[in-house]
Amino acid sequence: MEGSSGTSGADGIEVTLLPGAGALLEAHARELPQRDDLCGAFCGALALNAAGLRDRGGDELDQDAVALAAGSLVSREPQPEILPGGERGRRDYRLELPRIDDGTLSGTTAAGVVAAIGSVSGGAAEAIPLAGPWTVDTLAGAFALGASLRRPAALLANHHTRYLWGSHASLPQLLGHLLHGSDDGPPPDWEVGHFACIVGRATGPAGTLYALADTYPALGTRGVHMQPAARLAAALERRAEPAGGVIAVVLREDAERLRSGARELGLREELWDNGTPTAERAA
Repeated sequence: MEGSSGTSGADGIEVTLLPGAGALLEAHARELPQRDDLCGAFCGALALNAAGLRDRGGDELDQDAVALAAGSLVSREPQPEILPGGERGRRDYRLELPRIDDGTLSGTTAAGVVAAIGSVSGGAAEAIPLAGPWTVDTLAGAFALGASLRRPAALLANHHTRYLWGSHASLPQLLGHLLHGSDDGPPPDWEVGHFACIVGRATGPAGTLYALADTYPALGTRGVHMQPAARLAAALERRAEPAGGVIAVVLREDAERLRSGARELGLREELWDNGTPTAERAA
């Protein structure tokens, strides 16, 4: 499935979806919400589903399968206070995952997500970590690169939410950004290091918004919301927090094209430390 785009209205707002976005959003609607501490694994599973990889050898490639392969760490006790408003958490894990007493260290490393996608897909998919630098231009280039592929492509944003607009921006606020470049969106819903999937982009005469498929239904409209390009780029760059970046997930046949295109954009292919330890470091 190719990336799709179209322009509507006299003001020339163009909407583009990444190839495979429809399948990713179908899986997103089925899987919501993420299980506690599994945002990275949740997004990894969506990327695999978008690529048509829903099971391997009869084993479901869901967020638990990705989490187990990634070495995700689950807090021993629930932490509802760190969740976005309206969410109570979900702990119905299908598989037994490693537990950690210090809930501030729970989650999934970028390296774990990358390794897990290659492992659970049997090499059919590759996860390519793009560490930055993240600017409006490099974000636009990375999105355009993914959208240019004929086969599914997913962009997993490992970002910090403090830089984003709140997820319930009004239509006048969204149009104000696209048509006039205004930045008067709502304050962020929460402030955590997080993963979400970039699925689409709307470009207007004066601004660009990216569509994020997030991990909780309380965010946006059933987990989907729009973010200004400069806000999302800053959230990926994470200057005042542990590092972030984008994990591009493509089928093996498209990996070299993605890699070479990223190099031309000046993006570094390397892993980053997002502040979550491995199980060995946490022990």
